[in-house]
Amino acid sequence: METRAHHVLIGLFTLIVSIGALLFALWLAQSSNDQKFKFYDVIFNEAVTGLSEGGTVQYSGIRVGDVVSLRLDPNDPRKVRARIRVYDSTPIREDTRAKLALTGVTGQAIIQLSSAAQDSPPLVSQDGSIPVIKTIPSPLAKLLANGEDIATNVNTLLANASRLFSQENVDHISRTLDHMDQATSVIAEQRADIRQTIKEMAAASEQARITLANASALLERANQTLGSRGPAILDDTQKTLAALRVSSERIEQLLNNNYDAVNGGLSGLGEIGPAVRELRATLEDLRGVTRRLQENPAGYLLGRERNKEFQP
Repeated sequence: METRAHHVLIGLFTLIVSIGALLFALWLAQSSNDQKFKFYDVIFNEAVTGLSEGGTVQYSGIRVGDVVSLRLDPNDPRKVRARIRVYDSTPIREDTRAKLALTGVTGQAIIQLSSAAQDSPPLVSQDGSIPVIKTIPSPLAKLLANGEDIATNVNTLLANASRLFSQENVDHISRTLDHMDQATSVIAEQRADIRQTIKEMAAASEQARITLANASALLERANQTLGSRGPAILDDTQKTLAALRVSSERIEQLLNNNYDAVNGGLSGLGEIGPAVRELRATLEDLRGVTRRLQENPAGYLLGRERNKEFQP
């Protein structure tokens, strides 16, 4: 009896929960039906690929309605007229604009509404018809319209990449890498020499720096010297040049006035030359006699030569 009573209570509880859930769903549906909507027409001058009836209408990222119908404009088939309904509380103004956008990872197209000014008046129709919301170009539509061109460009890019990575080019790249590997190996083997060369270059740079510093110091001292004593040196140089000029003028005048005497003196000097040579020969003979007297006076005076000593 107790087991049967428990089953009855469980069944009764399940029934009550089911009825409550059904009533809650009916209440939500009724509240949704009681929601007031406003209808607007959105005219697109481009393809609306991905947009369908029942699609979402968002305002600044928040769902505010859905798409009621889609049809071509009877006056211009290039245009698409989409009728949407949005909640009555949605602020649709005269500056409100609509565009196609993608939502989520599924890539489903939606209508995105946006407005710039807060003081713009509400959008209403003057003749009682359904108001029309203006559209702005959508990057999504441009992308979809240019999809064929993009696919062509991608195919061309892939073909060029395939030619770039041909077997011949791959072989060239492999050989280049081998050469680079050999070059790096040689450089690695010559690291000691390279290090020594760098040290020598550093020492040479240091020596050059010291030399330049010394040259700069020398130039500085020369500049200071010229700056302090330069005018005096130039003045002395000018005076010396003036004195040399006066002396040269006097010598030239003296030579011109005594040309005959000087010419005769030079002729006399030419005659003195042979006498000087004879005097030099006589002095050489006299030097020889003196040397012989110093070496063997008796032998020279008596006319006998010195006997050579025997060395055992």
